Amino acid sequence: MVAEPTGSPDTILVCIRGNSGSGKSSIARELRRRHGRGCALVEQDYLRRILLRERDLPGGAAPALIAQTARFALDHGYHVVLEGIMHTSRYRSLLTALRDDHRGRSLFCYLDVSLPETLRRHLTRPQVREFTAEHMSGWYATHDVLGWQGELVLPETTGLNEAVDAIAAAAGLPQNGRDDDLLLNLPSP
Repeated sequence: MVAEPTGSPDTILVCIRGNSGSGKSSIARELRRRHGRGCALVEQDYLRRILLRERDLPGGAAPALIAQTARFALDHGYHVVLEGIMHTSRYRSLLTALRDDHRGRSLFCYLDVSLPETLRRHLTRPQVREFTAEHMSGWYATHDVLGWQGELVLPETTGLNEAVDAIAAAAGLPQNGRDDDLLLNLPSP
């Protein structure tokens, strides 16, 4: 398969990975909120669990949809915040292709949070009744970093705002904090 360049020299791809309950979604949503318009949020769980209603197993359609969605947004001039567990065993080739094909800046971030801490955090989440500590233990992968030069690995002691600031700075993601149309539920002009 021939590699297809994606995005432009001006687009930024930020990929936030980590175990369930590590804070990926909160950080990704805050990054997007701070940026405002022009930043697409691509959530693995939404595309896989909600849109496709698919389990994260080898041979599934979700990885291709995730890659296609990220590429579509980059090709249309959006910065992209991609977030999900995305274990290296199943997603390394997808992430490598995105990194290698992206014409702009790319940052890959891993939230290195222990199993006991992810379980503690899970108790405060809206989806606390959707899956159990036993499920989370089965999904957990210890220190599942990609091992790439420039990969940002954040320890569990990193707070939400500190993580968002560090990722935004490392990626060069502009922070304009304007998302007026979404906040006011107004149609676009």
